[in-house]
Amino acid sequence: MAREIVFDTETTGIDHRGGHRLIELGCVELEDLLPTGRTFHRYVDPERIIEADATRIHGITNEMVAGKPKFSAIADEFLEFVGDSRIIAHNASFDRNFINMELERINRAPLPSTQWLDTLEVARNVFPGMANSLDALCKRYNISLIERDKHGALLDARLLATVYLELMGGKERGLDLAMASDFGEDGGKFVAKPYGVRAKPLPPRIHPEEAEAHKAFIAKYLKDKALWPTDTNY
Repeated sequence: MAREIVFDTETTGIDHRGGHRLIELGCVELEDLLPTGRTFHRYVDPERIIEADATRIHGITNEMVAGKPKFSAIADEFLEFVGDSRIIAHNASFDRNFINMELERINRAPLPSTQWLDTLEVARNVFPGMANSLDALCKRYNISLIERDKHGALLDARLLATVYLELMGGKERGLDLAMASDFGEDGGKFVAKPYGVRAKPLPPRIHPEEAEAHKAFIAKYLKDKALWPTDTNY
């Protein structure tokens, strides 16, 4: 089974190079694109003031993180939880830069870029030219945002896990599993199941003169190479 970690962070500000720090980490474990129920969630003492603009986004105040463990105290537990699993994040470079900055501060190896998958890039390929923020994707996939008054690392990781499932094929992946069981006797090739006969056939949608013209065209030019029979109801 493929193990993946959906990851999100909240920070004191947007620039890791300007001295901003992590204040919250949230991880959701997936096995074969499904949540296992295991999570990792910690608040962190950033050892600096949280900018007011950042608090307006995530709602985390200086008082809320005062006395929480420093990153150095939770780093081993975090790294053990993540392991060598692929890390899924939205706008992954932001989260990767912050976590690697924190790891560098305590002389630990960074998490390599090859370990990460950016769902923002995936969404841009699936929905080119459209808004692809986490909020926009949740609305597009009818994922409830009723609990999301503010950003939060664990809440956003849970939302992203659901979005990620949809981006990877969503609930329709179950149809693939059902279809995969329909094999023929000739070495396991897929056998398509024909559609059933309509209980009430649709009425013709083509004028009789058009139907006759079509038959004449088939008889003159295509003959037995026609893809559709000439007596098809349109």
